[in-house]
Amino acid sequence: MLVTRHRNWGEERVYHHDKAGDLCSLPLAWTSLARIDPFVSLSAGRSAFRVTDLLEMTRLLESMTQSQEGE
Repeated sequence: MLVTRHRNWGEERVYHHDKAGDLCSLPLAWTSLARIDPFVSLSAGRSAFRVTDLLEMTRLLESMTQSQEGE
């Protein structure tokens, strides 16, 4: 049963009593009480880029930066 939610240790936390009656807490983000992250909602688990493409783009940008520094 939910007791309260409170900002503690730099994050929002949810407090509840466990089966033994002890007060426990966990990050709000781990629960259904947290707001849905707009990016997660819109992306629906998809990404516009493949990891291999992003790595290749990183290599290309690094090589372009190095060649410009050499000029």
